[in-house]
Amino acid sequence: MLKLQEVEACYGSSQALFGVDFTMETGGVVTLLGRNGMGKTTTIRAIMGMTPVTGGHILFEGSEIHRLPSYSIARLGFGLVPEGRQIFPNLTLKENLLATAANHSRSSDPYTLERVLSIFPRLEERLGNYGNQLSGGEQQMLAIARALMTNPKVLILDEATEGLAPLIREEIWRGLTLLKNKGEAILIIDKNLEALMQIADRHNIMEKGRVVWSGSSTELAEQRQLKERYLGI
Repeated sequence: MLKLQEVEACYGSSQALFGVDFTMETGGVVTLLGRNGMGKTTTIRAIMGMTPVTGGHILFEGSEIHRLPSYSIARLGFGLVPEGRQIFPNLTLKENLLATAANHSRSSDPYTLERVLSIFPRLEERLGNYGNQLSGGEQQMLAIARALMTNPKVLILDEATEGLAPLIREEIWRGLTLLKNKGEAILIIDKNLEALMQIADRHNIMEKGRVVWSGSSTELAEQRQLKERYLGI
């Protein structure tokens, strides 16, 4: 479904990605792991057309997308939950969900307001609240629900649960598990390795702008030295 081949990217004269390779299958859940500053967010920005790709190829459903503008990439079927959430603070929760709602992927069973509220029931109690009146955890649920309202083929989460209270994190992982069971393709960056190993089909560890290891949760569980070296666990 999604394939990165030898992808390179720069910020000005500083190169950030050095030949990144990984793939996602339809309906698969894939992670990008690594310490801060290793290129995970830059990889997502490259996929979304927000950071120019200077080398290599990004293919989605067999077609190259890395030369397209961000809005065209989004319309192909990508839903981004960015680090920092970036919800609209002066719109109500309901308005946030409806403002960008679309079915660009032409799903026969699209996400609706009722469906996303069933995944995160807490949001239904806050429909009339403005974005800046929500807690951090509620804002993150809203950001995920807003991405789902675009009916993406690939849901991308940058720091899915960072800085959230344990109970909120549990709600988000429960919601993501529901999405996986529905067959959603999900690309996740997060530091909660235990939760990621429960939900993900495949992991990619990044170090200094490269993918240095890829494998399943079972394989990663057996790699103690690998986790110590690259993840600090």
